[in-house]
Amino acid sequence: MEEELERTAQALYALPFDEFVAARTAAAKDAAASNKTLAQAIRTLPKPSVAAWTINMLAHHNPDAVQRLRTLGQTMQEAQASLDAAALRELAKERRKLLGTAVGEARLAAEKQGRKISGAVATEVEATLRAATADLAAGAAIESGLLLRGLSADGVDQVDVSDAVAVPSALGKLPPPLPRPSGTQRPSGEVPKGRRREPTAATAPPAQRTRTQTRKAGARTDSDADAVEPEKPRLHAVRTAPRPVTPSLLEKAQAALAEAEEAAAEAADEAARRARAQEEAAAAFVQLTADVNEARQRLRALELSLDAARKDRETAAAEAKQYARAAEKSERSAVLAKERVLRLRNTPD
Repeated sequence: MEEELERTAQALYALPFDEFVAARTAAAKDAAASNKTLAQAIRTLPKPSVAAWTINMLAHHNPDAVQRLRTLGQTMQEAQASLDAAALRELAKERRKLLGTAVGEARLAAEKQGRKISGAVATEVEATLRAATADLAAGAAIESGLLLRGLSADGVDQVDVSDAVAVPSALGKLPPPLPRPSGTQRPSGEVPKGRRREPTAATAPPAQRTRTQTRKAGARTDSDADAVEPEKPRLHAVRTAPRPVTPSLLEKAQAALAEAEEAAAEAADEAARRARAQEEAAAAFVQLTADVNEARQRLRALELSLDAARKDRETAAAEAKQYARAAEKSERSAVLAKERVLRLRNTPD
């Protein structure tokens, strides 16, 4: 049944967004005749979010774009595991380009299916596609074409996609994540944080060193003890030497620097996009303000024309009424004149 459910789901999640519910109902009705369990499973397939649907359109209609992101993600994880900072910087630049291209292709795929994507949805689409480059499970979920919601990855914990895919069995068995570099060991002789180091004979202050040597010397006479004066403490210039950085720590720092530079570049790109959006919004506001002012002027002119037309109508109505009365009066005069003519004809001379 899982294979039949997956085939049906693949067909449903490749449809335009507004056709999903009707198609799901029809598919469940068709399956009910032969397999009620399958029909119930089809009936309960969730409708994806707009962002997830957009990514499904990309996965179904342009799978190469998703595969390129997954391949790049695998390469980035290998570079991260080997702490190759230079490679990470170059791969981060490539990822920004691929993400921009993939988001544009996802928008185009959605528009071809009859839905225009807003800026907020495009941002969620980009975050989800970015997760495909950082996590194997997220990449598999996106590539399946059965995504239900957006994803995000922090690069540390594996993304839980159990409720993010319509048919989880479609993901198959995911490979284990690449091992992460282990932390460095504490140098020998270094005291754990919070624990006090006991002074030795070589490192103890002179007075304490004298007392220690006195205890170790064993039996001494009272006169000898009186003769031994404790050495007065002296000020010592203490130079704190910098802790040597092991190569593994340096490599970790370089990798962290690469990630920080990537985040900074992405933030700069996002800031530039927001600035362009602000400029476009400001230009649209100016244009709309001009349109509103023009519309108000036209409205005022139309109101004046309406007032003039109203006056003309009232004048015409008054004149029509006046001429109607005049016509009625003339008609009565004509009737009276006609009656007089008839009377005169009937009167003998």
